[in-house]
Amino acid sequence: MIDVFNGFWHYAVPFLVVLTVLVFVHEYGHYWVARRCGVRIEVFSFGMGPEVWGWNDREGTRWRLSLLPLGGYVKMFGAAGAASTPAEGLDEMTPEQKAVSFHHQTLPRRAAIVAAGPIANFLLAVVVLALLFMTAGQPYTPADIGTVRPGSAAEAAGLVPKDIIVAIDGRVIERFEDVRSVVSVAPGQRLVLTIERAGNRMTLTATPQSSTTTDHLGTSHTVGVLGITPRLGLDQRRQEDPVTAIWQAVSETWNITAATLTGVSQMITGDRGTDDLGGPLRIAQMSGEVAQAGFVHLILFLAVLSINLGLINLFPIPLLDGGHLLFYGCEAILGRPLGERTQEYGFRIGLALVLSLMVFATWNDLVHLRIVEFVRGLIS
Repeated sequence: MIDVFNGFWHYAVPFLVVLTVLVFVHEYGHYWVARRCGVRIEVFSFGMGPEVWGWNDREGTRWRLSLLPLGGYVKMFGAAGAASTPAEGLDEMTPEQKAVSFHHQTLPRRAAIVAAGPIANFLLAVVVLALLFMTAGQPYTPADIGTVRPGSAAEAAGLVPKDIIVAIDGRVIERFEDVRSVVSVAPGQRLVLTIERAGNRMTLTATPQSSTTTDHLGTSHTVGVLGITPRLGLDQRRQEDPVTAIWQAVSETWNITAATLTGVSQMITGDRGTDDLGGPLRIAQMSGEVAQAGFVHLILFLAVLSINLGLINLFPIPLLDGGHLLFYGCEAILGRPLGERTQEYGFRIGLALVLSLMVFATWNDLVHLRIVEFVRGLIS
């Protein structure tokens, strides 16, 4: 019983806290912009399923705490459900009802309301990272090469100790962390390196080798490596002023987004395995491990998850925010909304894709956490 309680406290509680914050920020983005557009919000739910407790505010919105603490949603007037599909009887609404109905808003307003959720997640990441860079400081290691491993991609490219990497494929490199973020997502890809050697700049080409690594959470990743290490004694944390901190937070958010998109595209093309794809169980495990590592690590983890949540919701899959934006783009081109049947089939396909992805990610979690192996051992 004690082990169960400790497991719940160390893993489930941090996971639920992180998830609640991310979902609230996402849904509040929809809510805030919808209210500014004059749309009536009927329900703002924390969690899914039956209501456990709730209250009505002065605007008539039902704020509710639901039974299943996974996710949440905002239901707007004129929408059939959390997915914002059109409700029946839209044409029979009075002018007063149409004025506060989501589906009777102009196309730009509907698009703004839908896009506000993912945008809120990106803004949360920027704010969190900026505050950390101003207080705890930003990890900073100059991109000075300390050692070059024999037989590595770096040695083949002609890199030597004391070289300073100043750019990779035209992207300016300021920190050794920037080198890792570019190289790790480019295994087997040719990179153009601009380096500084003894005060002179020169250009070299390198092809990172593929390497399978296991992080401190026990998750395996296939990454690109050059085979270099930074010069010793240069690691530091640099507290930034507010303007620099915000700029660096935006830059870091952009880098994480680009790296995530690169990883997804590599999975789609088959250049990268799908073992890294995790679901709720692995997120719960990582939340617990990161929480035990310290508050700063948990906040950084929250920022990364917020970026990924915002990015995933922008994918052009019906049922997600990006799917709605895709339909609105078609509406802008055609001059009219897509037919009801087309939208219905689109949402069905989107639901099937989302559910399939969730099942696959959960299966990955079960394999990663050795639950499948444990069950097999019980029945064999």
